[in-house]
Amino acid sequence: MQITATEFKLNMGKYLSMASRHDIFITKNGQRIAKLTNPSPDRVAMLDSLVGIAQGTDISLDDIKKERLENT
Repeated sequence: MQITATEFKLNMGKYLSMASRHDIFITKNGQRIAKLTNPSPDRVAMLDSLVGIAQGTDISLDDIKKERLENT
């Protein structure tokens, strides 16, 4: 969902509630300036586990999955 900064300011409570279910992009002068999202521990943990995992390597996706399963 995309809304303007003015719309967000006028209805902040509504959009804060909606952020638990949807990512909300806030725009100003037609440019995206912010993203309101749910800081779910599952999302954060998933991102933390993936950051830099396969950068510049010849490791296959199956190898990555296997390593992740062994380390949990």
